[in-house]
Order: sequence, then C-alpha cells, then structure tokens
Amino acid sequence: MTTLYLIQDGVLAAIAAIGFAAISHPPRSVYVCCSLTAAIGHACRYLLMNNSICTIHIIPASGLAAFLIGTLAVFIAPRIKCPAEACFSPALLPMIPGMYAYRSFKALLLCLFQQEDMYGHYLYLLVNNGLNAAFIVLALVVGATLPIFLFKKISFQATR
Repeated sequence: MTTLYLIQDGVLAAIAAIGFAAISHPPRSVYVCCSLTAAIGHACRYLLMNNSICTIHIIPASGLAAFLIGTLAVFIAPRIKCPAEACFSPALLPMIPGMYAYRSFKALLLCLFQQEDMYGHYLYLLVNNGLNAAFIVLALVVGATLPIFLFKKISFQATR
C-alpha cells in the first residue's frame, strides 16, 4: 500500500463530501469542515482495511472512522459556529455501502426468479450482503453520534 492510494482516497472522499454538503446550502465554512473530516475519516477507514500488519473488516473500520469523523466535527463545529451534525453528515455519505446494498438487491431479484437448485446460493448472497450493508450503516450512525454525547459540553457550544 502506498501513500498515493491513501491520499487519493482522502481527496476523492473530500470531493464527494463537498458535493453532498452543497445540497443543503450551508455556510462556506462548513465546506472546509466537511471536506477535511471526510478526507481524514475515509483515509482512516482505508488504512484500517488495507493495512499489512492488521487488517480490520469493513464494519468495525467504518465505525472507527465514523467516530473519528464525529470527534473532529465536534471540535471544529464551535469554531465555525455550526452544529456538528452539519459537518459530519456529508462526510459520512461517501462511506455508505452502496455496493453491498446493490448486491443484496440483485441477489433478491435472482432469488425470486431462479430455479430451486440456485435458490440457496442467492439467498446466502442476499443475507450476507444485506447484513453487511445494514451493520455498516449502523456502525456509521453510532460511531458519528457517540462523540456528540461524549463531548456534550463542547458539541452544544456550537449553536449558542
């Protein structure tokens, strides 16, 4: 794994986060926060999943990266006078497991229209990909909102 892949992953996640943030028309300072937290969080997840020493599955890696994104957003939010949720919500969207959801829906369709001999295989793919997608989203939500409750005093200073 080279540093170039890590930087590329962070830059592409930052671009996607800026695009997702632009949908809700936030202040310009939020764009910087979103891009910074998305780049660091997505690069962290990439590093956790592709490390040669200790490779972590995508679910806990997503949870840890979301916790990092949430923590960064909580500490940056008072400086830009914006809620932490406005900073971390667009930063989490590039980590939504689209391929797992797509594969589970594809397996559902194949499960419905296949012969009996392949039904078990497609049911396995449906359950495997569906559970992965659900638990990744759950890890993202829990990981990102946990810092708001852990650093309650700091997180609620942003809107005062």
